[in-house]
Parts: sequence; C-alpha cells; structure tokens
Amino acid sequence: MRDTFQELYDTVVSRRDIKEEGSYTCYLFDKGLDKILKKVGEECSETIIAAKNGVKDDTVGEISDLLYHLMVMMVEEGIPLDDVKAELDKRAQKTGNLKKFHQVDHNS
Repeated sequence: MRDTFQELYDTVVSRRDIKEEGSYTCYLFDKGLDKILKKVGEECSETIIAAKNGVKDDTVGEISDLLYHLMVMMVEEGIPLDDVKAELDKRAQKTGNLKKFHQVDHNS
C-alpha cells in the first residue's frame, strides 16, 4: 500500500541532504527555520480562508500546501514522521477526551 505522507517526508529529507538546483524545498532549508515557519503560518491562514470561502478544490490545495510545509518544518526540526503517526495512534485510542474548559465565576 502506498504511503503518500511517507513518500513526501522521504523526498523532503532527500532535498535536505542532497541539494538540487531549482528545488523550492532546498530553498526553504537554505533560508532556515524562520522562513519555514513563516510559510507554515501563511499556508495555515490560506487554508482557513479557503475553507471559509467554501470552495472544496481550493481548500484541498491549501491543505496540501500546509501539509507540505509542515513536513519541511518537521525535517528541519528533526521530527520523524513516525513520531507524529505514533502520537495520532495514541490519541485515536482515547475516547471522551473533550477537554474541560476553565469556568469563570462572573459573580465574584
């Protein structure tokens, strides 16, 4: 079975390790963490806007951009994809995990 996320992650690792002329991924690694984080933030905002606009194809494209930039950030920070998968697996085992929000007493 094909694992698209793993393939993308492996490609990003490869671009970090072997510089390829004209590669956008290599450009991001050359610019460093601040540039990568800026792109993650931009793509996050664009994903929100696309979802709010309600055009599915646009939203799918922005989600894809966001996931790609998150992968670049993960590689830059030394976070293996398997760590994220393990965390998601762990969370999938939980039920009834709605966080209890702090209640403010407006009468005091």
